[in-house]
Amino acid sequence: MSFVDVILPLPLDGLFTYAIPGLMRDRVKPGMRLLVPLGKSKTYTGIAMRLHDTKPDFEVREVMEVLDSTSVLLPQQLKLWQWISDYYLSPIGDVYKAALPSGLKAEEGFRPKTETYVALSEPCRNEQTLHACLNMLARATKQLQTFTTFLTLSHWDSLSGTVPDRPIIEVTREELMNASHCTAAVMKALIDRRFLFTYEKTVGRLNVGGEPQLESIQPLSQPQQDAYNQIVFQFLKKPVVLFHGVTSSGKTEVYIHLIKKALDEHQQVLYLLPEIALTIQITTRLQRIFGNRMAVYHSKYSDAERVEIWNKQLSDTPYDIILGARSAVFLPFRNLGLVLVDEEHETSFKQQDPAPRYHARSAAIMLAQMYGAKTLLGTATPSMESYYNARQGKYGLVSLMTRYRDIQLPEIRVVDIKDLQRRKMMNGPFSPDLLQAVRHALHDGKQVILFQNRRGFAPMIECRTCGWVPKCGNCDVSLTLHKRLNQLTCHYCGFTYPVPAVCPNCGGSELQGRGYGTEKIEDYIRELFPEARVARMDLDTTRTRNAYERLIGDFSRGKTNLLIGTQMISKGLDFDKVSVVGILNADSMLNYPDFRAYEHAFMMMSQVSGRAGRKGDRGLVILQTKSADLPVIGQVVTNDYEGFYADLLEERRLFHYPPFHHLVYVFLKHKYEGMAETAAQELGSRLRQYFGGRVLGPDKPAIARVKTLHIRKLVLKLENGINLSQAREALRYVQKQMAQDKRYAALQIYYDVDPL
Repeated sequence: MSFVDVILPLPLDGLFTYAIPGLMRDRVKPGMRLLVPLGKSKTYTGIAMRLHDTKPDFEVREVMEVLDSTSVLLPQQLKLWQWISDYYLSPIGDVYKAALPSGLKAEEGFRPKTETYVALSEPCRNEQTLHACLNMLARATKQLQTFTTFLTLSHWDSLSGTVPDRPIIEVTREELMNASHCTAAVMKALIDRRFLFTYEKTVGRLNVGGEPQLESIQPLSQPQQDAYNQIVFQFLKKPVVLFHGVTSSGKTEVYIHLIKKALDEHQQVLYLLPEIALTIQITTRLQRIFGNRMAVYHSKYSDAERVEIWNKQLSDTPYDIILGARSAVFLPFRNLGLVLVDEEHETSFKQQDPAPRYHARSAAIMLAQMYGAKTLLGTATPSMESYYNARQGKYGLVSLMTRYRDIQLPEIRVVDIKDLQRRKMMNGPFSPDLLQAVRHALHDGKQVILFQNRRGFAPMIECRTCGWVPKCGNCDVSLTLHKRLNQLTCHYCGFTYPVPAVCPNCGGSELQGRGYGTEKIEDYIRELFPEARVARMDLDTTRTRNAYERLIGDFSRGKTNLLIGTQMISKGLDFDKVSVVGILNADSMLNYPDFRAYEHAFMMMSQVSGRAGRKGDRGLVILQTKSADLPVIGQVVTNDYEGFYADLLEERRLFHYPPFHHLVYVFLKHKYEGMAETAAQELGSRLRQYFGGRVLGPDKPAIARVKTLHIRKLVLKLENGINLSQAREALRYVQKQMAQDKRYAALQIYYDVDPL
């Protein structure tokens, strides 16, 4: 008897074994979807992982149905799923749920998009009968008009005997109704009288990019050409190359030439970006060149669109280029030759919740390795890990340190707002220098970007009488005020609360917002600069797919001239007329309680500064901070990445952090705080039996309760060179030991490997 190990879309470790009935034996292949039973009455769509003849030592149930004639997953995809599951200590069922579009799961079947077409009835398809039909419609003016319009559109009006003089063209019902301005009743009458009939035809949901225009690729400047040549040379020696290019150096143009080279060699390309907002500008640019050879894939696309791209990638005519956010790494590829990871430093590449908590950069490198493909990591501010790997010789390293057309990097002017606040010279969150720079830019017809990495109106509201601050009932966080919606929102669980009219603690009526979110900044700016055409870009204003395109399109065309935003605006967007960038509060990034705070702050400030002066005169950045004397501020001003890297590297070495150690965060969640604490203490003791002093904690994280569950955290620091496979086995073994204790039946344990 034959058996198959199956992946089920459940957060459970391991595979599930089923027997293959005799009639199905030749039909089941790895990567196919199978309908299988589980429990007394449930059925699931599983993925066949491995076929074998080893009977398990338990009662095996049979596969109910084979859902595919060919595999929906290629061998390399299954290998990637397994690697993500092993490395990130996540059940492979969670990888399945993250990777496969819902339309390929039984819960939500995929329905091909169809369109209604109109055709001429068989009896009317000769010249003599057609004239008789027209005579019969002579008194029905609207029907006659619609019928003759159809004949013109479809070329049936060229009928000579029984043969049309011109090729017949298919006409959609919608097209005919638009062209003839007819009603549904007129259409129905023509169908009922059997002059016309309708039929359904499957059509794609995907936009067709048109014919490729490879001849429109721009020639590279000499510095770009040198970088291109070095990358090609480095690829001969290293499978992964780090491309370190300052902002506005023209890295994308180098990517385009590398893509063309891959296409000339009949290879496919995966181009990963960290943020959906970035895909809009680059999609337009790349589709002008590569046309219908490229597809875009990210979470704002409908599930049906994602299924169609998936199916096309499995066909004999797949897309040559996939441009997408992190989920694009899960798509099937027939002949992957090049992977581009743009803005490789970005934290958005790391999936946080739900599991699997994978890093798309690492997954992309592994995927490329499975295909024998090359990986290029591009950025103006490399992550510490990538730069360390390049400096150690694990990756190749290519630098491009001149901006395109030798445009100077922006002037970064540091404004010490601590002193200004003491002297009461601040206007809300704005220094006099920043207001003056904004005023001049708007007067000169230029554009301005203001960066505030906090959305909402105010981070919290507070009673001026007693100091009461509203907290979320489900989480240990204060609520953010969203003034336009007139509600308080928890940014952790999403729960909303009405804004109280009076303080529930003391009855006082003086409730005021503390701090500044993007919404409040927008209100200030509209008041200070009524002539400005203001837009705001944050999670609240970009919830739909078209919202990104509208905001970026309006700013690119000059319809808006002052853009306020969170970190979204720091990521590679290219605007011609931005002359001033304001960083309103650098301290909110620098003072974050995390060992990566300075790294993230340096990257974000450098990236958002790079939006200024990209095409014309030198740009100006006003950097507001209360910590002007910190070395990292000076390093941002002078664009001294090397100095920043050297300082931070020594600190990381001293305190056993990446890139010298791997970190694993172990989280425990329970409804009851006492049980969470008890379990955490016991888990810590068990882990120390294997890892000794490498285990830190348990501690309460900064946010110790989310969605009514209490959280505890342990930190595992594993030095480079340690056997990570054995470490993962030990973690899984200890977790199984804990699961056997009935006290911990409701306990959740999960891991964040290489956290950001």
